[in-house]
Amino acid sequence: MKYNQSIHNFVVKWGFVIALLFATMILLLQGCKKGDNPAAQLYEEYFEENVLNSDFIVQLATDNGTDNTAQYNGWVFRLLKDTYYTGPMIAVKAGITYNGTWSCDQSYGRLTINITQPSVPPEFVFINKAWRFTKKNLPLMELAPWGSAAPQVLHMRRL
Repeated sequence: MKYNQSIHNFVVKWGFVIALLFATMILLLQGCKKGDNPAAQLYEEYFEENVLNSDFIVQLATDNGTDNTAQYNGWVFRLLKDTYYTGPMIAVKAGITYNGTWSCDQSYGRLTINITQPSVPPEFVFINKAWRFTKKNLPLMELAPWGSAAPQVLHMRRL
């Protein structure tokens, strides 16, 4: 009986403090929504401010040691925003516009380019793939094929 009395006294004495701590924990947990990620928000802001809706040119394009940069002279590429991770993409040269799409993973480590309309010029076969960022030192994006050790390099410079 003495044991039950000491538990009762403890609950009476500390019950309010325990209830207050429990309520505080519930409020804090509700404030942390699933989508709240400060690092992801910084990546999104950086990508939007430095890449989206900006014009880029190909500064270097090599495929198995062959420099194909000259094929992209005069082309201007622009990634437009639907979301922070997907959107339309255009390539323009001498007033001719090609349409496509781009997408990124949530870490902005992979950039997939797919320019398809009205038809795919031969030089876009090289660009249309998933790329990984080897360096994000904007205004220069340095890319290599995603998931491949192929000796291909694509550097795009923001104008």
